[in-house]
Amino acid sequence: MKLDEPVIGGPCWTELGTDDMEAAKRFYTELFGWRVETDPRQEAGGYTVAHQGDAAVAALTPLYQESQPVAWNVSFAVRDADATAREVTGAGGTVLVGPMDVFDVGRFAVALDPAGAAFQVWQARSFPGAGLFNAPGSLGWVELLTRAPERAQAFYTTVFGWSVNASEHYTQWGIDGEDFGGMVTMGDTFPPEVPPHWLPYFAVGDVDTTASTATSAGGTVLMEPRSLGAVRRIAVLRDPQGAMFGVYHPTDG
Repeated sequence: MKLDEPVIGGPCWTELGTDDMEAAKRFYTELFGWRVETDPRQEAGGYTVAHQGDAAVAALTPLYQESQPVAWNVSFAVRDADATAREVTGAGGTVLVGPMDVFDVGRFAVALDPAGAAFQVWQARSFPGAGLFNAPGSLGWVELLTRAPERAQAFYTTVFGWSVNASEHYTQWGIDGEDFGGMVTMGDTFPPEVPPHWLPYFAVGDVDTTASTATSAGGTVLMEPRSLGAVRRIAVLRDPQGAMFGVYHPTDG
């Protein structure tokens, strides 16, 4: 991801919803070296922020609803969460939660795109989002996996104004020429029970070592480490509770 700070329309934060907070803390601390801090306020519901050094990079949360899956979620920065929620609905998506305030830190909503991929929008107040991008243990790329790429392109360009850089094999999303993510069409290799979803990729120093560490810590390697030309090396992993995520290392310096 070329973006190095939260910008309007771009990914600004990622959260894991999990059914075993303590196990998730152990796993990701071992994997990324995170330092985790749980908000002690009862009304915060166990919300836990992960830090890399002094920078907030991600969050871990309990499951707040019975229907909520164990999964990583991606948040996109917006100027006005209420206006964006209306854009989502008008473009064929669905607003599931909110918009609603989170203390004095911001206002958010949870939505589904027309194909059912969940995402969040974040209107910052005192908290703009992640304080670090592209460094080991921080967000490095976001990827939409969908069975309806044409509908997705129409939806996200309408709601967020993203640019589209499409090739024969891959579509990249961008803002003002800076690509931050991509889109993969879910073909026959994806089991039908796997829903469309957003997948965060975390930058790491060594993809192969990270995949090995994930396995020894109880996780699973879903896509073995592979190089994408001379540009980057990636892998897709699953934590012990079932949440999928990617890891990524730029190989072009």
